[in-house]
Amino acid sequence: MKQMMEAEISRLVHILIEKQDRDGTWSYPFETGIMTDCYMIILLWTLEINDEDLIFSLAERIMNQQSKDGTWKLFFDGKGDLSLTVGAYYALLYSGYKTKNDPDMLLAKQFIINNGGLKETSMFMKMLLALTGQYKWPRFFPAPIEFILLPNFFDFSIYARVNMTPIFVTAHYKFSIRTKRSPDLSDLLLLRDEDNWERELKEWRSFLSIIQEGINRLIGYPKELRKQALSRAEQYMLQRIEPDGTFYSYFSSTFFMIFALMARGYSKDHPVITRAVAGLKLFKTKINGETHIQYTTATVWNTALISYSLQETGMSASSLAIQKANRYLLSKQQHLYGDWAIHNRNVLPGGWGFSNVNTINPDIDDTTASLRAVRSLVLNNSTYRHAWDRAIYWIISMQNDDGGWAAFEKNIDKSYLAWLPVEGGGKMLLDPSTADLTGRTLEFFGNFTQLNRHHPFIKRGIKWLIENQEKDGSWYGRWGICYIYGTWAAVTGLVAAGTEREHSAIQKAVQWLLTIQNEDGGWGESCKSDINKKYTPLANSTRTHTAWALDTLIAAEKEETPSIRRGIEFLLKTSKQNDWTTTYPKGQGLPGGFYIYYESYEYLFPLLALSHYKKKFYQSV
Repeated sequence: MKQMMEAEISRLVHILIEKQDRDGTWSYPFETGIMTDCYMIILLWTLEINDEDLIFSLAERIMNQQSKDGTWKLFFDGKGDLSLTVGAYYALLYSGYKTKNDPDMLLAKQFIINNGGLKETSMFMKMLLALTGQYKWPRFFPAPIEFILLPNFFDFSIYARVNMTPIFVTAHYKFSIRTKRSPDLSDLLLLRDEDNWERELKEWRSFLSIIQEGINRLIGYPKELRKQALSRAEQYMLQRIEPDGTFYSYFSSTFFMIFALMARGYSKDHPVITRAVAGLKLFKTKINGETHIQYTTATVWNTALISYSLQETGMSASSLAIQKANRYLLSKQQHLYGDWAIHNRNVLPGGWGFSNVNTINPDIDDTTASLRAVRSLVLNNSTYRHAWDRAIYWIISMQNDDGGWAAFEKNIDKSYLAWLPVEGGGKMLLDPSTADLTGRTLEFFGNFTQLNRHHPFIKRGIKWLIENQEKDGSWYGRWGICYIYGTWAAVTGLVAAGTEREHSAIQKAVQWLLTIQNEDGGWGESCKSDINKKYTPLANSTRTHTAWALDTLIAAEKEETPSIRRGIEFLLKTSKQNDWTTTYPKGQGLPGGFYIYYESYEYLFPLLALSHYKKKFYQSV
């Protein structure tokens, strides 16, 4: 077994080194399904941009992803998704490579009709349809544009703000645009006389009526206030455009910004719009030979995790691969103030973002991941000490009042907002403390600094984790799938911060992991966990879930156990596994909206688990 383990570590290291780009990065794709591909086709033809090669390649990928029953799914073991199927159906018709009479399109149409038609799609799909003339805007949009002038606007998460701001603008103007190529989807509107959004927006109106009354009382509700709000919304978007032309480096916010600017009178060929489209085209990547438009890029995230995982194998920090990666990471530390500073004033920027084009939206996870990677460089070169210190201060300052850490902002956890009828609910509208962010932050401080459970802010983080453990012993992870991921982050964080392994919270987590280990020695979890709000097993084990579970047990157990050994054996015997479990999503975007497949995870997390096993139990091997 020792030889097999050494061989597998060497194999994984070789794969990762071979995939490193010349600039020191790892640019593995950030794969989020076909929805962005659909939106891109619709956007290009709406703007009358004839990029035939791109449109054909995207349409080809969409067609290849269709299930035999005519639907498109969010993940392998899921059922056909109505909004995704509508998006694919619409995009393929718009592309010109499919007609309504094609057998597979007839199957898709029948599924859409059987499930309620366009009126039962998600809010964001309705927005797309309304913007492109396929769906009627509601008579009354429940969030008036003046809403962005109120302090309540900044109670929402940054993700909600950057997506909803352009939507508020387009809804105010009831803007829509059709072209000569626009397909006709009217046969999917099953109740043509119904104001289709009235039912969905009823809850919004009741919630926002208080805000509306407050606006009405402002100086008699003058027209100037509305003009100011529209101007503020426009400036909010323009001031947050990244160097590549995208709005906050997200596909969705950039897509909606383009329509909002056209609603404000910008022409289709205005430089801001053409730069935005060019920026979205830069998100193009190849996955198994097929073209995909990424939601954003994951260059910093991949580079930080892989650099760290390679160093955990014993690779020297002075090696060329690590030196190049870490210099790149240090060049990506952010120096600009973004929306994070609204709730965290008087702190210097110092974090890292997820994407290579992200300059104003740092997050806690990428910052601790980058610091793990560059620590060796900082220790050996005092020139970089200032960068390290700025990042440490920034992370500490971002701790929420409840003791936990969120992803992007501080204290964005107004629970009443989670009840609004938006897909993803609180996961989109809020940015609360989470077990994965809190656990990984504690793990960083415990293993890579001199800070431990005796420091007040660490003690508060530990307290938050223990108080937010699930009854079965697991923790829910917001950004991974799901309970295995959260439990891995929480337990490794608690142990690193100095919590005794005999602590009841750690022992409960260990027992939970043992109860869900599969017969083959591995672990697997379905994306349905996220939808069901409880752990839901996957039919098969995956290497990534197994690596997370193993790393948890390795941290929590003093000695090698049969369960750990069986998990290691699973990783070794599946070293060349290449089936649907390999490409199964391991990350969350929006619950019930889109999920993420990280190709890099199949290499780096098994590598970490094997390396940590080797370090701790080498004598047992």
